[in-house]
Amino acid sequence: VQLQASGGGSVQAGGSLTLSCAASGRSFNVYGMGWFRQAPGKEREFVAFSVWSDGSTRYVDSVKGRFAISRDNAKNTVYLRMNSLKPEDTAVYYCAADSRTHTHSYWYRSPEEYESWGQGTQVTVSS
Repeated sequence: VQLQASGGGSVQAGGSLTLSCAASGRSFNVYGMGWFRQAPGKEREFVAFSVWSDGSTRYVDSVKGRFAISRDNAKNTVYLRMNSLKPEDTAVYYCAADSRTHTHSYWYRSPEEYESWGQGTQVTVSS
């Protein structure tokens, strides 16, 4: 699966952005898709996850109530709507996909559990 992320940009604190991640490939078989972010000098951090089949979602606590992950099955695209953005949300955002089922409950939080990654899109929030 190839992933193409887009939608990053620069906004002021309190603003909104929507990121998109389009998936393509000869045999599209995705179990779940996630969004991660990486700020300079920091490790890649889990942000949000959605199960492709039923749309169930998971979020890191710091974005709950502000960010929303959704998917459009017909377009093979997952979105991350980000509201009430804060300067600490500044990072490169990556989408990721995995086709496998996993045995442990919180696998989706670990970058190493994903097979495919998009190229990253920069989000900058100024105060």
